[in-house]
Amino acid sequence: MDAQIYRMMMTDNSVTKATLTPGLVRRVWSFAHAYRSRVFGFLAIVVVESFLGLAPPLVIKTIIDDAVPNADRSLVTILALAMVVVAFVNAGLSMVERWLSSTIGEGLIYDLRSALFDHVQRQPISFFTRTQTGALVSRMNNDVIGAQRAVTGTLGTVVSNIVTLVTTLVAMAILEWRLTGLSLLLLPIFLLPAKRVGKRLAGITREGFDLNASMNATMTERFGVSGALLVKLFGRHDDERDGFSQRASRVRDIGIRSAMYSRTFVVALTMVGAVGTAVIYLIGGRLVISGSITTGTLVALGVFVAQIYSPLTSLTGARVDLMTAFVSFDRVFEVLDAPNPITDRDDAVELARPTGRIDFDHVTFAYPSGIKGSVASLESAAQHLAPDEGSGPVLHDFTATILPGELVAVVGPSGAGKTTLSQLVPRLYDVTTGAVRVDGHDVRELTQASLRSAIGVVSQDPHLFHETVAENLRYAKPSATQEEMESAARSARIHDVIAAMPNGYDTVVGERGHRLSGGEQQRLAIARMLLKDPAIVILDEATSNLDSENEAAVQQALATALVGRTSLVIAHRLSTITNADRILVVDHGRLVEQGRHQDLLDAGGLYADLYRTLVRGDSWATPPVV
Repeated sequence: MDAQIYRMMMTDNSVTKATLTPGLVRRVWSFAHAYRSRVFGFLAIVVVESFLGLAPPLVIKTIIDDAVPNADRSLVTILALAMVVVAFVNAGLSMVERWLSSTIGEGLIYDLRSALFDHVQRQPISFFTRTQTGALVSRMNNDVIGAQRAVTGTLGTVVSNIVTLVTTLVAMAILEWRLTGLSLLLLPIFLLPAKRVGKRLAGITREGFDLNASMNATMTERFGVSGALLVKLFGRHDDERDGFSQRASRVRDIGIRSAMYSRTFVVALTMVGAVGTAVIYLIGGRLVISGSITTGTLVALGVFVAQIYSPLTSLTGARVDLMTAFVSFDRVFEVLDAPNPITDRDDAVELARPTGRIDFDHVTFAYPSGIKGSVASLESAAQHLAPDEGSGPVLHDFTATILPGELVAVVGPSGAGKTTLSQLVPRLYDVTTGAVRVDGHDVRELTQASLRSAIGVVSQDPHLFHETVAENLRYAKPSATQEEMESAARSARIHDVIAAMPNGYDTVVGERGHRLSGGEQQRLAIARMLLKDPAIVILDEATSNLDSENEAAVQQALATALVGRTSLVIAHRLSTITNADRILVVDHGRLVEQGRHQDLLDAGGLYADLYRTLVRGDSWATPPVV
């Protein structure tokens, strides 16, 4: 019964019209390799339980036909005890079956989720820029659970129904083949309306899923700190309430209709069972009176007929049951099979004792096409209908060398390629042509772990986890002591702020660090970078959110902390630019000027124009066209 209702609720076009990946069943079976013995044990118990289900009706028949007419009290006692023993055996087998199904199911969920999480977190940044987070989380939850059902739920149900149906029909045919045939003739009376109910229920359930997904997306966006702040600032509370209530009321109405259709199915099945039983007793009673069959046979057939309708009905949708379950596996494997273009080569080497030299060797770079870097089913409908074919080059034949310990500022108009340049060093993207080298090694020839352990990055919008200050700091160095954390925090001029918090370093910073001010978030991120102690530091407008007082403090800290480290700084502030050892001026992805501050001013080129704009407005902008 539950399997049939579950099938109807989950049936949609993606299932009934789905074409599974070739070899999927073989791959599912290979994925469950570690649980094969338990799967076989589970199926064996299901078969034994199906056979044991035949015992009670046959025992009742023997009591009525043999024990009672012969007044054989000892036989009655033995048969009654046999029924009790069967009940206890069934109970024991049920416990073992449940243990096996739960260990198989939960084990598969663990394996799939762990494999998915590990694979997804290693995907390039381009994957995450196109993927809907909610869709990805749903894939890791709902589809993983659906895949687990394929092994422990659907497979067990189908096997149990087949064995129960075959053994029951054989037992009924042996007892009385005419009544067995009669009971089967009633099945179409139920199946035809049940199929229509199932289609209707599937339709309203699909709508319910869509509306629930919409509500979940709304809650995820509105209940985040940024979303909640936006709603408050625009005063849209009533509009948000009305919009959410409209969708919620639709879900409520669909829930009521779904409950009624489900109950209609249950009532119809119960009625057919009752009619079938009545017909068996009507015709069978006459056969008993005529002496064709015994009373015990009639009673046993009455019990058996009630046992065949449920598995027969379930098996009519067995294909959809299996398709529904295996579609979940297919969707999980779709993510697991997503290609990752940025992986370590087989002969990748470790970056040992990095000195921090960076070479951009005739680098040309274009962001990869979304088609190559994502999973279409995890993107929005708009992206799917109009996929991004990739943009033109962002960097053109860019060549520059940054020496160990050198502080280099990168400046240029918005969209010139400054941030892109900084993302190529830790190999967040691979160059299209040319090479980026660290200490003479092409970054594609290094292991990603060793490369990134040598690089510390602080971005314009640093991310802090919804954890304590200490846990956010130790993300850079899990073994960091309290003294090391405090030293890094002092260098970033954030220790006094942390110490003044209610729980000091054990204070939870809130989602994305929203319990801290923008400047405090930035300084905490700088402290985290300093704790990592990298050879190369990349600051992508890391002081942009600081006021003048905080910036002055952090600049003093960085002046000391960056000594001996190679520093690539993308900045809008005058202090960082004027104090740099060298300035790279980028325009439309090309290196157009480089040199020290005063030399570039004297040259009177693009940098001089940008600098005059900066002095007037304290931010880079595209210079006016003269």
